[in-house]
Amino acid sequence: MNKQLFFLVATPRSGNTVFASIMNQNPEIACTANSITLEVMKDIDFLKTSDIFFNYPDHNSLNNVLKSVFDNYYKDWPQKYIIDRNPVTTPGNLKLMKNYFQRPFKCIILVRNLLDILASYIKWYSENPNAFLNKIGNTDEEKLLKLMNKKGTIAKDLEAIKNANNYPEMCHFIKYDDMVSKPEQVFSDLYEFLGIKLFKHSFQNLKQLEVNGICYDDTIVGNNMHTIKTELKKQPNPYYHRIPERFIKEYGHIKF
Repeated sequence: MNKQLFFLVATPRSGNTVFASIMNQNPEIACTANSITLEVMKDIDFLKTSDIFFNYPDHNSLNNVLKSVFDNYYKDWPQKYIIDRNPVTTPGNLKLMKNYFQRPFKCIILVRNLLDILASYIKWYSENPNAFLNKIGNTDEEKLLKLMNKKGTIAKDLEAIKNANNYPEMCHFIKYDDMVSKPEQVFSDLYEFLGIKLFKHSFQNLKQLEVNGICYDDTIVGNNMHTIKTELKKQPNPYYHRIPERFIKEYGHIKF
């Protein structure tokens, strides 16, 4: 692979899209949208449990496919550095990477207080009637219960963030509030961690996320799921008071 691979680990509504928009100002960097690369690897690895594989267990050939997933996926991308958004630091995903990627990599861990994330979701589905959560329940409690499903995306991302603390040499943590309040320092520290020449980013007039001419199609999940503000600044959320008490008790202590 003639590119250097990094990973972005974060829950939804943590600033992933605005982070990627900023990083992609650098022509040498491609920070992805939600990535399917690890899912591709998992699906291929799962073939080893199939009867057809047991009938003819050609491990070497299938392992060659697994080892080339990232190389082939990003083969035609022109950028030198790829930041792949994936919960790579869960124990299971790290095992996959150890077995098949077999190269060192670094991770950016973007964290935001969980109640802020829930309030952001409430704001989004309240202002966008076609949001997927509005098809699941009628009340905030019903929608947030589905969102916080222990087998869902947020639970998986939280597991990845928690486990990332065990790998301080490999993982660099960025707090959402710091990214918004002191972006110059945050991105300067990030470039130093990644070992890349510093690029002068703009934090105003931000563009919507586009990577190699492809944008999010939010008709799948609901309008404006990945629409970002054009200026990097923290704004008060008028929907914060709608977080049900049970979620405040359960998740209020999770702060970054």
